[in-house]
Amino acid sequence: MVQIINSLPTPETVADLKTKIRRLNSQAGQSKMDLHDLAEGLPTDYETLLEQAQKTYDIYRELDQLKQQLKQWEETL
Repeated sequence: MVQIINSLPTPETVADLKTKIRRLNSQAGQSKMDLHDLAEGLPTDYETLLEQAQKTYDIYRELDQLKQQLKQWEETL
């Protein structure tokens, strides 16, 4: 899950966070497409709908938190 660090950021930690955001953004896009594909195929595989929706939600929630952290860090540099 998201680990928010309250110490002063360094340029290296900001760069690491940006890399993590890029990777998570890619996962978010894939998860969104998987959910879309699942929804298009309904009622087939409806049993997995809630699981995929929760996975997608969790990824986007984490992505939002990391973006907020990045914004705060960039303001302090």
